[in-house]
Amino acid sequence: MLYQRTLAKKVKVTGIGIHSGKKVTMTLHPAEADFGIQFKRTDLLDAPLLKADAQTVGATENNTTIGSGENAVHTVEHLLSCFYGLGINNVLCEIDGPEVPIMDGSGASFVFLLKETGIATLNKSKKFLVVLEKIKVEVGDKWATIEPASKLIIDSTIVFAHPIIKEQRKVFEFSCENYIEEIGRARTFGLLRDVDMLKRKGLIKGGSLDNAIVLDEFKVVNPEGLRFSDEFVRHKILDTIGDISLLGFEIAGKITTYKSGHNLHNLLCRKLLETPGAFEIVTASSLQKEAIEAFALPRAMLPSFQ
Repeated sequence: MLYQRTLAKKVKVTGIGIHSGKKVTMTLHPAEADFGIQFKRTDLLDAPLLKADAQTVGATENNTTIGSGENAVHTVEHLLSCFYGLGINNVLCEIDGPEVPIMDGSGASFVFLLKETGIATLNKSKKFLVVLEKIKVEVGDKWATIEPASKLIIDSTIVFAHPIIKEQRKVFEFSCENYIEEIGRARTFGLLRDVDMLKRKGLIKGGSLDNAIVLDEFKVVNPEGLRFSDEFVRHKILDTIGDISLLGFEIAGKITTYKSGHNLHNLLCRKLLETPGAFEIVTASSLQKEAIEAFALPRAMLPSFQ
């Protein structure tokens, strides 16, 4: 059996929201089986819980937002990606501001935090969303598909008119170990020429070289350089995993994206959920062995696993 997971104990983290620029404190609490991932704005009086679900996604410009209006939590994708990457299904996320802290712009800080906190198994089987037929969404020249496969595979292509990025493609076969080693450390990125435009939109108020890769017209501005030569497409895969995790289950299917973003990922999730017969929900015990083995946690990397 492959069991649902939560945290071994609660943990608190403080940081800056990359778009709001506001200092926020987030407390992650263990939760019971089938609770899912839910957010609670503690700075708002009697704010209802916000379930991390594809149908609750609001704005998708430069981040993924859960909820709408005042009771919303922005930039949830990196945290959700790390939860999926470590097979964690049930957490209550209390936050005293409008946005999940950006940390270093990747999932590395969250992976470390979850490693040190410990991961606990619950006495209930995981469920998988198994894709049964191919679904495609398109917006202009950008597109994304999801189709049947025995485990989660992401084939991502990005295209940027910049000499460092150009066109990058990576095919990623999911496992917890592969996620930690290949995807979790990849940082978000932006072009220096876009900074003024984004700030006029009220975005990236908290952005800096400490939490993003920044590119001028010719090179990477960050003095430490890149963590991977293709860090840009790896981060796109990190974002895709976070956004697709909003389907609410572990996934057996292949996702292919071309020039995709948060909006396209959410459109893909919604279209899949709204297409009768395109998927089924099954217990882990009915899946092929490789889908289950993908969620084995590397004990050497997560010594506090319980």
